Amino acid sequence: MGRVADEARRRRVGIFGGTFDPPHDGHVSVARDVADALGLDEVLWIPVGSPPHKTDVALTPPSLRLEMTRAAAATDPRFRVSEIELRRSGPSYTVDTLRQLSADDAMADAELFLIMGYDQYRDFGSWRSPDEIRGLATLAVVDRGGESLPRPGAGRSNDDAEADGIVRVQVRRVDVSSTDIRARAARGEDVSDLVPSAVGRLIAGGRLYRS
Repeated sequence: MGRVADEARRRRVGIFGGTFDPPHDGHVSVARDVADALGLDEVLWIPVGSPPHKTDVALTPPSLRLEMTRAAAATDPRFRVSEIELRRSGPSYTVDTLRQLSADDAMADAELFLIMGYDQYRDFGSWRSPDEIRGLATLAVVDRGGESLPRPGAGRSNDDAEADGIVRVQVRRVDVSSTDIRARAARGEDVSDLVPSAVGRLIAGGRLYRS
């Protein structure tokens, strides 16, 4: 009976998007904690191509962000990197990415979990086609300790939200930000304590984020 159930179980894949400029220890910690909590078979790291909500921000060239993301993803065998948004022209809308993944034969048996932070979930209603996104993936909202989910709609509770395809995942709090890392690297400071070792070597060797 157990074997039949195991064979019938769908592959569980986390979708973890971001600018990853650079990817840091906080990203790795969140991806691991979510994978452990939800029993994910794979976490797909997706460096954003052109973030629609950061049109005025200058990003590190895609090839370098991709290289750093691959270095970060090498820290766990469940992690894999996709170039899907880097290869697509125009703004990188999540709904387009999920549509493309869902249409991929390699994802035909997969149950998708879209990993997002509290702030992203709070603004989720302003995303392009939020209802379609929820139809394509379960929202895995990261809880770094004590944060309560905003009410998903008038007269609805967080329990209602979970019933509607939203799961809350408790993760360890790691106070690291890409913004701080870039600022420290720009001043020539060592950032090896904030990023995976291979990412640190890429930043130092390429003198990334220097003026």
